[in-house]
Amino acid sequence: MLTESVTKLVDEFAKLPGIGKKSAERLAYHVLRVPKAEALLLADAIRNVKENVRYCRTCCNLSEQEECSICRDPKRDRSLLCVVEQPRDLIALEQPGTYRGLYHVLLGRIAPLDGVGPEQLTIEPLLERLRSGSFQELIMGTNPTLEGDGTALYISSLVADLPLTITRLARGITSGSVLEFANKEIVADALAGRQKF
Repeated sequence: MLTESVTKLVDEFAKLPGIGKKSAERLAYHVLRVPKAEALLLADAIRNVKENVRYCRTCCNLSEQEECSICRDPKRDRSLLCVVEQPRDLIALEQPGTYRGLYHVLLGRIAPLDGVGPEQLTIEPLLERLRSGSFQELIMGTNPTLEGDGTALYISSLVADLPLTITRLARGITSGSVLEFANKEIVADALAGRQKF
């Protein structure tokens, strides 16, 4: 029988996405096994994130200041704006180090079946930025899902009258992969987005 404190810890771990009851128990037992200082470092890290991290006032990325480091960077190309669903998508686009423009994080995607409409996203601040900024290109970096595509289409229709080039991230077969192992959606995207050789 678990103690009340351990049961509470297991219950809290089980609330995390992708963590079931067994994984929650393993995590709780891990916390019990490690030295107290190590366990408290985890607790402090959680506390610090909740107390210090906020959304950037400009792009809604995660930040510990009013504006994130990307928005503050004077070397970024201020004519490019890439719209992404979540901060983790921004991180994925930043990893190659090739994109030097700005971002706007929607904090979700339009998903009517989940009760998420445009009003729950940061679309209004995006429109304000586009109307008052000097952007030349709007890159739709939403995920290649039904909801991501629908969100990109919705935003595109709202800004159709602005003097912007609207683009979408390329899709298709990745370099080094084999056609026979690609699923039909990837092959369809690759054929639809083919380029002159």
